[in-house]
Amino acid sequence: MTTFWSLYVTVLTLGTLFCLTWLLLATRKGQRADTTDETVGHAFDGIEEYDNPLPKWWFWLFVGTLVFALGYLALYPGLGSWKGLLPGYGYVDNDKKIAFSDGTQGWTAVHEWEKEMARSEARFGPIFAKFAAMPIEDVAKDPQALKMGGRLFASNCAVCHGSDAKGAFGYPNLTDNDWRWGGDPQTIKTTIMGGRHAVMPAWDQVIGEQGVRDVSAYVLARLAGRPLSEGTQADPVAGQKTYATTCIACHGPEGKGTPAMGAPNLTDPTGFIYGSSFAQVQQTIRYGRQGQMPAQALLQGNDRVHLLAAYVYSLSHEIKVEKTQD
Repeated sequence: MTTFWSLYVTVLTLGTLFCLTWLLLATRKGQRADTTDETVGHAFDGIEEYDNPLPKWWFWLFVGTLVFALGYLALYPGLGSWKGLLPGYGYVDNDKKIAFSDGTQGWTAVHEWEKEMARSEARFGPIFAKFAAMPIEDVAKDPQALKMGGRLFASNCAVCHGSDAKGAFGYPNLTDNDWRWGGDPQTIKTTIMGGRHAVMPAWDQVIGEQGVRDVSAYVLARLAGRPLSEGTQADPVAGQKTYATTCIACHGPEGKGTPAMGAPNLTDPTGFIYGSSFAQVQQTIRYGRQGQMPAQALLQGNDRVHLLAAYVYSLSHEIKVEKTQD
């Protein structure tokens, strides 16, 4: 902020407070000291206003508000470039002289967040580090680790996968044994750290509308074992031939999918996260799917993701949780 605008904001803010103070005292000075039955001389809808002074509690509440405003502006930034007198905001860690990320001092919402994160890291960092040094399978047996992982899941993952981790339309169920990218502990951690991006292409312009219907019929009737409705204008036999030339590279000859490519198992009902009706499968084949799992490496860091991976791993495995000693 330039010097001009800093002075402009400062004068405008303090000038407003000064004018409010003057208005309060000036109107107070002209009021009578005692109460009366006289009115101010006008009425509205049969209601008249007595010519009485403002209650003392209202006057002192207004004075207190003005005093609070001055104190707030002294402690916090609110007067142009003024940083505020609030102590403890010279550094993230005053003892270690760790500077804030933007290189400035004084209270700001970002600086407050950085200090809170530093306090949290100092308190919980050693606990996270302890679990990060353990294999994920062992972490999944620790009740404290599972509670921490559950809280991380609720804060960062439940919005897509649901609070019960059973997914929703377009989001996979994490409590079963069907994994698009693999369900071993390290692969789960890799998925959370780096995220995943679906690459199901649109086939409408390649195989045509009839091809879309035929492949959909083959996938549902032959691979998923679902009966087609009477009158369905599609040929599963023709769809099988098209499947062999367009889909087999990812989903495999038997439709069981390829975890390395994130291609789902088409013989399992859990593989149809976008719906398994004839119309929904056509929609998927016609336009493709580009679902994206966001990477959590920068947001959570390795230690927290390690706990998250252990928690997610425990959801689909019967693990005997070790009891803690009282």
